[in-house]
Amino acid sequence: MNKFILASGLATALFVAVTGRSFGGDGVSGQGVAPQTETRAAPSGTSVADIGAPKRIEIAFVLDTTGSMGGLIDGAKRKIWGIADEVRKLHPDAEIRIGLVGYRDRGDAYVTDATDLSTDIHAVYGKLLDFRAQGGGDWPESVNEALAVAVGKLSWTSGDDTRRLVFLVGDAPPHMDYPQDVPFTDTLKIAADKGILVDALQCGVAADTELAWKTISQLGHGRYAQIPQSGGVVQISTPWDDEIFQIQIRLNRTIVPYGSRQQQSEVRAKAAKAAAAPAAVASDMASYSARATKEADRKVVTGEGDLVADVIAGRAVAGKVATKDLPEEYQTLAPADLEAAIAAKSAERQRLQADLGRLVAKRDAMVAEERIKAPAGKDGFDRVVEDMLHSQLK
Repeated sequence: MNKFILASGLATALFVAVTGRSFGGDGVSGQGVAPQTETRAAPSGTSVADIGAPKRIEIAFVLDTTGSMGGLIDGAKRKIWGIADEVRKLHPDAEIRIGLVGYRDRGDAYVTDATDLSTDIHAVYGKLLDFRAQGGGDWPESVNEALAVAVGKLSWTSGDDTRRLVFLVGDAPPHMDYPQDVPFTDTLKIAADKGILVDALQCGVAADTELAWKTISQLGHGRYAQIPQSGGVVQISTPWDDEIFQIQIRLNRTIVPYGSRQQQSEVRAKAAKAAAAPAAVASDMASYSARATKEADRKVVTGEGDLVADVIAGRAVAGKVATKDLPEEYQTLAPADLEAAIAAKSAERQRLQADLGRLVAKRDAMVAEERIKAPAGKDGFDRVVEDMLHSQLK
């Protein structure tokens, strides 16, 4: 316990040294900083409130993946599709790109593990499934490096028609004693220049983390919230989840991986992870796809690398795909036969997704009703993120 107190006190002292600000009586104290409602961080002094409906929404989750974060990571795996679906509800016409930065500390298996921003939510989901809560010896973690990677190394796009958000989620303060580390104060200035809002979700109740997270959210022009150490995610089941799950399995059989051997392998891996998802997660996936306003987006089952989806979207012509880029079972087909086979897969996908759309509408209505009736989970990771999205993306 004494080691914990000493480490916490050191981290807090180093905060003050780096920020040049006191944590008492100057507007940066735990009592003086309310959750941030200001969302002005657009380039050239432009407020996001002055910008019309965004054409693109980019969100990076920066997640502490050390041993104490098992509950939160498990909850994120179950709700990443629900969060993406909430973004699509708010702006159905926008392109949605999501990225991940998992972080631990120096001496662990990795310090940061980044997945770039992508419209391929299946790939992001697959990476999230690979995260395990391990490592983290002392109390502070490499928060500084994680934020620097998220802001400086992910492929954020420019322009006033894009909204950019970072959600920092963790339970321990940053190391402020590492040489050659970029302090979060410097990173947040860069974030402001890029028009990136940085929100901070604290897992648990550690006082030094609260001070850190409130400072980060204030300097990041974002909002602060405290959530349970476990993540607090509550899954709402419905009578239609199992049927939706079965249709999702049948939809996966309409996927035709193509491209390089590596790309085909990646597509099959994404499809396998989607097929293994719990029924409620499969329902969130289905809801996200069904809500797309573009016909081509609604026909995407497993992200990039699916010939059926690319033919529907006009990105590929089945008969012109090189034989070596086709799965083995399609390599012996003549171009006309290949096009007929892909057309049949497309027609089957359309029938299944029509059935899925009807079921998803019933399921979404019930989930909305249950959320109103049941207070449980209101302070959970997914609900807090959704509340922040509503305030910052409207």
